[in-house]
Amino acid sequence: MPIFVYEGKTLTGEPRKGEIEASSMAIATANLRRQQIITSKIIEKKAGFAFKIPGLGGGTKVTTKEVVIFTRQFATMIDAGLPLVQCLEILSSQQQNKAFKTTLTDIKKSVEGGSTFADALRKHPKVFDDLYVNLVAAGEVGGILDTILSRLAGFMEKAEKLKAKIKGALTYPVVIIIIAGAVVGGLLFFVVPIFDGMFKDFGKALPAPTQFVVNLSNALKHYWYIIGGTIAGIVIGIRQYGATPKGRVVLDGIKLKLPIFGDLIKKTAVARFTRTMSTMMSSGVPILEALEIVAKTSGNKIIEEAIMKTRTSLSQGKTLAEPLAETKVFPSMVVQMMAVGEATGALDAMLSKIADFYEEEVDTAVDTLMSLIEPVFMAFLGVVVGGLIIALYLPIFSLAGAVGG
Repeated sequence: MPIFVYEGKTLTGEPRKGEIEASSMAIATANLRRQQIITSKIIEKKAGFAFKIPGLGGGTKVTTKEVVIFTRQFATMIDAGLPLVQCLEILSSQQQNKAFKTTLTDIKKSVEGGSTFADALRKHPKVFDDLYVNLVAAGEVGGILDTILSRLAGFMEKAEKLKAKIKGALTYPVVIIIIAGAVVGGLLFFVVPIFDGMFKDFGKALPAPTQFVVNLSNALKHYWYIIGGTIAGIVIGIRQYGATPKGRVVLDGIKLKLPIFGDLIKKTAVARFTRTMSTMMSSGVPILEALEIVAKTSGNKIIEEAIMKTRTSLSQGKTLAEPLAETKVFPSMVVQMMAVGEATGALDAMLSKIADFYEEEVDTAVDTLMSLIEPVFMAFLGVVVGGLIIALYLPIFSLAGAVGG
């Protein structure tokens, strides 16, 4: 993300200059205006050349785990009564990751210069997202920053655990498919041509399965660049299409309708939605603002649009459960439980219970999926490789039968 160097003044006329990270100059200017800084000059900082050896010189990317540890430690220090600037100074000095150390140092300078902690965090959207910043802002306003930070760390830990579960479930079949493709490709490219040379000496027509395998091998050997280019073109085409607004809606809709995986994606989305909403509402973030942030972090365009439609209906005076039911994206049980939470005035607690339930559902679904995937893919690999070997040996069996007869 670009970094912009700015000069300007506060509303009281005090000079200000520094750097801010944003996706565009307009957003950088808007963020500065939100911090009550009127810019007189703002330009994009040119990236300098830097030679780095992997494994040396500290990290270049801040991980979620590092942010969680920072948040936990920060909450403990604030709870112990340490001043905000001193907490940031201590935590930045002990950071091994140079990128995170620089980020925390910059946040400390912003706070010393008069910015609120939330505004200082907002300058680093790649490290602290909208959810994090808004919760911190609510904690500062309510005077419960330590409580909010502890709650935020717990939320991030659960979200990361859920993400790791899903990633693990999806990684295994991909690895098996890659291995199967490599084995089959090796057989077709190197082994089948050897057998093809033997078959030509037989002087007889090959069985249909053998002929099919030989033709497949010849196609791969002579036209591998066309096949590879076609596959690469399809993958790039799908990715480019998915980058467009319409394409993302179509592809995300297909994801939700996939057998087995579609249900898992939907359960994950429900768990993330309810957990995030519960955390934000219990922290004092206004519901309309919370819905907008949750929609952006949903990870699926269909679910994002459903949440934004719900937000629009809510702003017009409807309840939260009613428009959610109309979208037909969220399960009826979720909608009914949310309706009960609204009626009893305990929506945040109800959302937390729904999140607990669906996180367990995701755990169970992932465990079941993993137990099914292994035998299914091993059987698939056995059938494919075994089928190739049998097809190659069919002419030899036929020849042996003819000689024996």
